[in-house]
Amino acid sequence: MSLFRTDIIKYKRYSNNKSSIILILTTQGLWALFVYRLSNRIFRSKLPALLKKPLLIIAVLWQKWIEIVAGISIPYSVKIGHSFYIGHFGNIIINTNAVIGDNCNISQGVTIGVSGREDRRGVPVIGNNVYIGANAVLAGKIKVGDNVVIGANSLVVDDLEANATYLGVPAKRINDSTSSGYI
Repeated sequence: MSLFRTDIIKYKRYSNNKSSIILILTTQGLWALFVYRLSNRIFRSKLPALLKKPLLIIAVLWQKWIEIVAGISIPYSVKIGHSFYIGHFGNIIINTNAVIGDNCNISQGVTIGVSGREDRRGVPVIGNNVYIGANAVLAGKIKVGDNVVIGANSLVVDDLEANATYLGVPAKRINDSTSSGYI
């Protein structure tokens, strides 16, 4: 099953099983995911450079159009697992080198970006089944464990252990609730 198909299945589940066509035509998150999945497939392909480079140029232009229309920036080199869900469109920035696991949800205003100096400089690696609330910022060379909830408006600059909820600036563990109710 293609990765985009897993995204659509997740969107259908959250929309009371609306038609795939209706979702694709009306959901900005799916527009961004479609362009990302197609562009990422080209990027990871073993096509000859003579064909791959022009296709990537077209992909970048298409991604820029999605950024303007939907406010969602997902570069083709990002690694995103299956069943990804963008809760609302707008102001979503994901760094080129970020890694996001399977079955994750993000909300509007989320930034997953580069930060730090020297050996701490880098981008987040996010585990599976992670829920990231509205306007959260994850920055730097950090690891987010599986089944984590990151609350709205949180700033994550340190590693987060699995199976817990984090909230605040900087984000701190507030309880042992997992993401199962959010995803």
